[in-house]
Amino acid sequence: MSAPPMLTLYHAPDNASLVLRLALEEAGLAYETVLVDRAVEAQKAPAYLALNPMGLIPTLLTPEGPISETAACLLWLSETCREAGLGPAPGAPGRGAFLRWLFFLSNTVHADLVRLFHPERYVPAEAIGAHHEMTTRSLSAHLAILDDVAQAEPSLFAPPSALALYLGTLMRWSALYPVSGPRWIRKEDYPALRAMLEALEARPAVQAAARAEGLGERPFTAPRLPQPLEGPT
Repeated sequence: MSAPPMLTLYHAPDNASLVLRLALEEAGLAYETVLVDRAVEAQKAPAYLALNPMGLIPTLLTPEGPISETAACLLWLSETCREAGLGPAPGAPGRGAFLRWLFFLSNTVHADLVRLFHPERYVPAEAIGAHHEMTTRSLSAHLAILDDVAQAEPSLFAPPSALALYLGTLMRWSALYPVSGPRWIRKEDYPALRAMLEALEARPAVQAAARAEGLGERPFTAPRLPQPLEGPT
């Protein structure tokens, strides 16, 4: 009889939990998933808030307790399972650059996407058009910076690096959401990042995660809305 999974991923389809599912698959770690149904605001239920007081997804339940914040979970996984190649170990060459761009993705790119997807949280209705224009201009500039970095230091963003898993997911969302909004990203403008997305899709671990979340065969280069095996979108 096999031992129960040591890790539990609290997730929602095509949420930030996708980044962690990708990392867990790449690391070959045993884990189980618990759906947090946003349709009924399960992320605000007392049981979930006891794990993640911010009421956000994902949460990774580990032997050390629950961890939230996508970058923090990725960092924990990269240090816990070093042989997976998710990121350089403390003291290893490239560690500083890895941390720099991991937190740039979390604090800047991801945060800007949240503002783009939920403008009503940040500006009045009459300012949403200008807000979208300003935010997409900023995001385009950030992607151009990352494309330059990926060309200059290709190993940083080479899968299975956590940077590739995180950035690939952010670029997927940029092409899909908000569903009713204008499309603004052109992957052709970022050749190094486009190559990274193609490399991601070729990986068995990524394909396994994509199947679990119903993302299709080309979740990054030709993304479509999810058709998840578990629960609603």
